[in-house]
Amino acid sequence: MTTLNTTPRRGRPPKSSAQQRDIRAELIRSGLEHLTEIGFTASGLDKILKNVGVPKGSFYFYFKSKEAFGLAVLESYANYFASKLDNCLLDNRFSPLTRIRNFVDDARHGIARHQFKRGCLVGNLGQEVDLLPESFRPLLIAIFQSWQQRIAACLREAQLAGELAPEADCDALAEYFWIGWEGAVSRSRLEQSTKPLERYLALFIQGFGK
Repeated sequence: MTTLNTTPRRGRPPKSSAQQRDIRAELIRSGLEHLTEIGFTASGLDKILKNVGVPKGSFYFYFKSKEAFGLAVLESYANYFASKLDNCLLDNRFSPLTRIRNFVDDARHGIARHQFKRGCLVGNLGQEVDLLPESFRPLLIAIFQSWQQRIAACLREAQLAGELAPEADCDALAEYFWIGWEGAVSRSRLEQSTKPLERYLALFIQGFGK
């Protein structure tokens, strides 16, 4: 996965009273909440910093630029989401296709819990990629490829379990899954309903003809 050196180059270090906090992690969490709701281009730093209680001068002690900050938030989100995927797709207590259903169920509950205000950060940034620094593009592509590989591996297990035809192209199906998934997430936010996610999964599985 493409990474960017986020070593800070300027700014004031935090006061000693704040040194016991992991302020960099808090900034990333605040940024994640903000960026999943309104995207990178429209996001200013002021609200993110206010949520953490960090002055702008201290921000540059942790990140050399907004670009470096955005990439750090993206990488943090990618790691978090990959862990959620693995928790579902590697759970051998369930059949392979049930694991995919479990992932969708978890996502449905998550988007509803946040009142349909937060989408997929990777999908959101992909939609505004032409407005982003070029450093985002290879990282976004690498993240999508990582997710596709996870779904493809689960679909290959589905083939071995007889849930999916042996001749099915698992890599192509995995790519199709994520292309459609991002659209379903956007539609869910628009309608403020989880039904688009449910309909999408039903049609995806129905396409297997099993």
